Amino acid sequence: MAENASSFLSLTESLKSLGLTKYEALVYIGLLKVSGATATEIHEISGVPRASVYPVLDRLIQKNLVSVSHATPRRFDAIPPDDGIDYLLETVQTDAQKAKKMLSRIYRDRSLKERGDQEFIWSIRGDEHIRSRLTDLLHHADDSIHALFFGDFLRAEIINALKEREGAIPIRVVTDYWDGPMPDIISVNVKPRPPFLKNIRIPSVAGGVFLMDRQRAMVIMVSEEEGSTALFSEAPGFVKFFTLYWEILSETEFTSC
Repeated sequence: MAENASSFLSLTESLKSLGLTKYEALVYIGLLKVSGATATEIHEISGVPRASVYPVLDRLIQKNLVSVSHATPRRFDAIPPDDGIDYLLETVQTDAQKAKKMLSRIYRDRSLKERGDQEFIWSIRGDEHIRSRLTDLLHHADDSIHALFFGDFLRAEIINALKEREGAIPIRVVTDYWDGPMPDIISVNVKPRPPFLKNIRIPSVAGGVFLMDRQRAMVIMVSEEEGSTALFSEAPGFVKFFTLYWEILSETEFTSC
């Protein structure tokens, strides 16, 4: 008996973790035990106070967990668990994505005023840390992406991340090589490397400049000798400098010789 009570409590807690209240969980479990029940019968089966049964049923109907007949008196039936739990999971996942997006925006948009007068520039080292930070910034840009990259470092990840945002926001790209067919919506300008890089062996150095919403900038440099390093900042001066850098390189035509 104690084991059954413990299992029932665990089941109730599991349903609560999927967004149900205690009374909603008790009513849903109770309805699964019978083939249709009136509000009075639900009160007796579930132990939920009589005055709370109808409000709970209304919420369960809104959550697509309970159906109702139009007979007199009305009878209520539980949606099968396979469908009910799938719907709850879908709702939780949708709510989680909305919350993640809103929280990420709050986190990214912390004002410099709250930090004082300092303009922070963050240094990031290591391929995995740089990959994770850059792809997150590209996925969560709200208004625009301006990207300049050359060499092979993260090329596949960068192109895939940009393709995922295609059509959602304006994207402009300058690169020395685009892997795969040209996208229809993303503006891609493929050009030779600038003169100051033309004598550097291509596999030995790579990098890029990435501007998100013209409010955040990430600059990456990779070499065989030094490894991978990136700088990230939301400081207006830093962003403005690399915005100008991006515009100069995007507008200047370099020859391949």
